[in-house]
This record gives sequence, C-alpha cells and structure tokens, in this order.
Amino acid sequence: MTSEDQQERGPEPRAGTAIRDTAIRGTARGTAPAPLSILDLATVGVGRTPAEALAATTTLARSAEEWGYHRFWVAEHHGMPGVASSSPAVLLAHLGAHTTTLRLGSGGVMLPNHAPLAIAEQFGLLEALHPGRIDLGLGRAPGTDPATARALRRGLGEGADDFPQQLAELTHFLDGDFPPGHPYARLTAVPKGDGRPPVWLLGSSGFSAQLAGRLGLPFAFAHHFSSANTVPALDLYRSSFRPSAVLDEPYALLGVSAVAADDEATARRLARSAALAMLRLRRGNPGPIPTPEEAESYPYSPVEADFIDDWLGNVVLGSPGEVADGLEALRKRTGVDELMVTSHIHGHEARHRSYGLIARAYGLTGETATA
Repeated sequence: MTSEDQQERGPEPRAGTAIRDTAIRGTARGTAPAPLSILDLATVGVGRTPAEALAATTTLARSAEEWGYHRFWVAEHHGMPGVASSSPAVLLAHLGAHTTTLRLGSGGVMLPNHAPLAIAEQFGLLEALHPGRIDLGLGRAPGTDPATARALRRGLGEGADDFPQQLAELTHFLDGDFPPGHPYARLTAVPKGDGRPPVWLLGSSGFSAQLAGRLGLPFAFAHHFSSANTVPALDLYRSSFRPSAVLDEPYALLGVSAVAADDEATARRLARSAALAMLRLRRGNPGPIPTPEEAESYPYSPVEADFIDDWLGNVVLGSPGEVADGLEALRKRTGVDELMVTSHIHGHEARHRSYGLIARAYGLTGETATA
C-alpha cells in the first residue's frame, strides 16, 4: 500500500485494538423489527435553563436504557441557545456515570473544530471510563456559524476540505500505529487501553457517504434535515463500500425526526415548535425552542409557511402506532440497518413521553403503547 493509499483509507486497527463487528451492529430489543436509538440535543426551550435541559437529558438516557433503545448519541453545536450539548465528551462522561449498558456516542464531534490528538485523548478517556460502550461519530461541518467556526479553529489551519487527512491522523492516534519516520510516531494518545471506540462517519450529502464506504466504516445519515439526499447518499455508501478490518458489509444508520403524542394533531402541534426554531436558525436568528403556543400564533409569511410545511413533511409524527408504522416504512424504503430518532421539541415532559411512546409502539419493550 502506498502512502497516498494509506492516507485515503486510514490505518488498519492493530490486533490489540481491533474493533469487533458486534461493537457496531445494533441489537433489536423486544419485538422491534430493527435496532432503535436516540439522538438527543439537550434541548433548551423557552422558559427553561441549560441546567434543566441537561438534567432532562440525563433522565432521558436512564429511561432510554430501560425502554430498550440501543444507543444514545449527543451532538456538538455551538452558538445555539436551544442546544446545550456544546461538548459531547463532557456530556457523555456524565451520562455514562448514570447508565450501565446503553451505548453512548457523539452524533457527532465536528472534527475540523479540533486537533485529532485532542479527540483521541478525550474518547480514549471515555473508553477507559465506560469500556465497550462508546461510539465516536465524526462530522465534517462546523456545527455553527462561520464566525464561531473561525473562533473554534483558531490556530488549527484546517477545515472541512482536510477532513480525510484529519480522520487518518485521528485513527492513527487511536490505534497507536503511525508509520516509522512519521513526525508523530513517538506520540501516544493517553490514556491508551486495549480497546478503542468504533469510528462512525456522519453526513448529509455524498462526501462522507463515499468516504465511509471506501474506508469500510459505519455510516450515519442525517435524514432529519437532508431527506432529499437520503437515498442517493445511501446508494453511494453501499456502492463505494470496501470490506475492512472493521466491517465485512455496509452498516447504515438513519437519523429521523419523530414525535409521538396522543393523536396526530397533538404531535403536529408539538413539532411546529421545532419547525419554527429551525426557521429562525436558517434566518440567522437562533434561540431557545419556542413553545407550541408561540409557534401557533407566529405571523408566518407565505414563504415561511411553505418552509414550515416542508419541514414538518419530513417528521414522522402522530399517534404511537402511526409513528411506529412510519418509521418501519422509512426503514424498509431506505434499507438501513438501524434508526435513530430525535424529538427536538419544547417541553421536557412531552419529549420524554414521545420517546417512551415510540419505544413501546415499535416493540422495544414488548408492551402495547397507550395514549
């Protein structure tokens, strides 16, 4: 293998740090037809504090473990008052101390914002604290606005275009196998144990899909905000896939917005608060998640109303049974191996209940969902 090939494909894991296929592939609990997981953003709603949001996320993680969700991911965002998870590694360490079996991970860490060595150290520490339970999901977007991205990346001198090189460097640090003569060959990402977290690539377009396929890595696609690209990206991932020391076959996860409530009208009312928050974010005015009452009374222009309708059209919402049926239809249509639901709505109680209703309706608990 040439040095150019090695840079593109990344290093093979060492014997002592090899990733087992079972550490990646999810487990379907109860009578569920497929593994189901959660992406939680530590949602901060109007009238709530970040401390309350983080406490609610901790409670939700404990419940998710009881309900049978396979994994629980948090995501890196900056400059967004409605999201409290600015540092996934810190939050994951906390969640690990309050759960025992739930897989925990980043969905994701925005690698261009960080030095690869720092991420290797953080997730090596997480793996030492919670062995066999950590996933390292990586994205190439900044997760914020351009000015904040510049502040985060001060002195790094790299960006999204350098993602493949950053990924290769991070993987070498995780495995401790820089080739002889490399400037970092004598460096060790501490702590360094016998195992290390599996690396996932996250994406909303074809770039990370193709890279994940070429490297033989698991791939998570953000259907919840890029639904038009879902099928093309998944097709590209599968057609580009090369078997690796990590996976013999492709493994794809789909992030999906989902809201369950007593009925479709109630679920739609809850989801509109998230839609208005996304509209404001796209307009460069991010803030806490508005209440359903504010979302109902907002004076939408025709263009704004179209945006809201389009956004809601990508949310699987309704009664528990309707959501379960919608999720299963989406899974079958896309052929993904695992679904990861996210309910970025106002109100910790409503959000917690939504995830619980989905778990029961999808069969994770083996119980029948009731309104």
